[in-house]
Amino acid sequence: MSRLHALAMVLMTSMALAAQAREPFSVPLECQLESGGWHPCTMTVERIGEHWWLQVGQRRFDFRHDGQGRIELKEASGPPREVSPSWTREQALCWDRVCTKGNLPLD
Repeated sequence: MSRLHALAMVLMTSMALAAQAREPFSVPLECQLESGGWHPCTMTVERIGEHWWLQVGQRRFDFRHDGQGRIELKEASGPPREVSPSWTREQALCWDRVCTKGNLPLD
């Protein structure tokens, strides 16, 4: 195999991996709303650390991070609002009164 052919193969593989890394993915979790009970939910990550959402039954909670520490939460029924993340004793990650726990994709 020539060096040029090998380089082309590496470049094509790298581009394919980069494209896959940008594909949204979902993970099953448990969610709690307004201090209620825990329910199965799904977190879908479009861009890790930038845009993700939680689907809890028929409700969708859409999160966007601006890269400077500000996280905005948008629910279909209202305007976006700034939220603050925090961890609970139960190892749940919460954004105000929307909490989730499980195998969270943090990186």
